[in-house]
Amino acid sequence: MTTTKIFEEMASSPAPWLSGEGPDSFAVLSSRIRLARNISEFPFPPAADMEIRQRIMEFVSPAFDKASTLGGGGFYPSDTMDGLSQKFLMERHLISPEFMKGGAGRGIYIGDQEKVSIMLNEEDHIRLQVISSGMSLFDCWEIANKVDDELSGLVEFDFDNRYGYLTSCPTNVGTGLRASILIHLPGLVLTREIDNVLNRISKVGLVVRGFYGEGTDVLGNLFQISNQTTLGRTEEEIIDSLTKVSAQIIEYEKDAQERLMREAPEMIEDKVWRSYGILTNARVLTSHEVMNYLSAIRFGLSLGLIDKSSYKEINELLVITQPAHIQKYYSREMDNTERDMVRADLVRERFNDSGDN
Repeated sequence: MTTTKIFEEMASSPAPWLSGEGPDSFAVLSSRIRLARNISEFPFPPAADMEIRQRIMEFVSPAFDKASTLGGGGFYPSDTMDGLSQKFLMERHLISPEFMKGGAGRGIYIGDQEKVSIMLNEEDHIRLQVISSGMSLFDCWEIANKVDDELSGLVEFDFDNRYGYLTSCPTNVGTGLRASILIHLPGLVLTREIDNVLNRISKVGLVVRGFYGEGTDVLGNLFQISNQTTLGRTEEEIIDSLTKVSAQIIEYEKDAQERLMREAPEMIEDKVWRSYGILTNARVLTSHEVMNYLSAIRFGLSLGLIDKSSYKEINELLVITQPAHIQKYYSREMDNTERDMVRADLVRERFNDSGDN
């Protein structure tokens, strides 16, 4: 089966991290642990030419078949993917925007159910990711730690006794760990408290990014929050810190939602149902519009104002309505105009099916 066909099949099978399950899933779509690792005796990817990057892939990729903790999956070199496929994987949160800029000499391992994935030759030789639904950082860390331990027995990582794991970017030196959550904060946005909350976050060593990570925009009131540095603290300390701050943010969001319902219930209810009306009747929808309207429906679900859908269905639509997903889902390339019409058809169909259940 070709890579293109595999990705088309993936587009019709939503990733499990979109399930809407797990603790605090009304706010937290997903938790992610990412580990940066480099292989001894090889230059880091930014300093490696095409021949060396190819040698690194040939050296590392066989370890994926040997690692019992990975339990199956597939490895896909970047030169087997067209631009649309790479955009699809970015929308799927499996590769980064940085990965897309590097051309050939890179690859992605995608494990069963997409819970574990590994980028090769992005900013570092290895970027190991574990992603799961809801507030589940420690569960992700447990899986990532086991995979990391097994891979370290198959290839030698670049490690310094004083500084820890060595990485291309100094902010990743040490544990090489980035813990992050993808969180929905419509209440804080509507009460205009979001900037104050984000400023507090930055003062405790956390950073806020857009929907697809570094260098991307915030879409649909969805924010990615992660630790900023990895040196000087253990993995457990980093995860515990993010977990505690996240719990505070969730409480701020709950308070904001309650205040909105006390002070402007009619306006909030109108916003939710107006969005539902547009999504179930529109014949043309841009990706930006659909993210905002789906955000409003998700907000309505958390407030108990609407029962026409579920977190799982909304989460899936947030991803499947993105430009590359639409094209993979329907197995054809489309221009902007056709995508906007097909997107509207897909959303109406999904909401009609949901209403029939």
